[in-house]
Amino acid sequence: MNILITGIHGFVGSNLFAALKDRHSIYGLDIVSPSKDGVIKTFSWAELNDMHVMDKYNHLAGKAHETKTKTGSQVYFDVNTGLIQTINSDQKNKILSLRS
Repeated sequence: MNILITGIHGFVGSNLFAALKDRHSIYGLDIVSPSKDGVIKTFSWAELNDMHVMDKYNHLAGKAHETKTKTGSQVYFDVNTGLIQTINSDQKNKILSLRS
């Protein structure tokens, strides 16, 4: 199964990847793209529209709440829900998990 994990290089994404990598073909989507053994490709946000259709999606990426700046709530909403709104509506039934 082809699975996309957003935030694959974060704490939760890395642990989910470790649990799935031996049984599935894993792709990532993240703001960083270091090489990770077992990840077929880590897409950047700029490549989102060029990405092929996956069997399942795990949306674990998100903007963390900042304590030192006064970022408005709309910024968090835009970043944390933007991927879901971008995925074609026919793919939404393939989303396995959401985290914000």
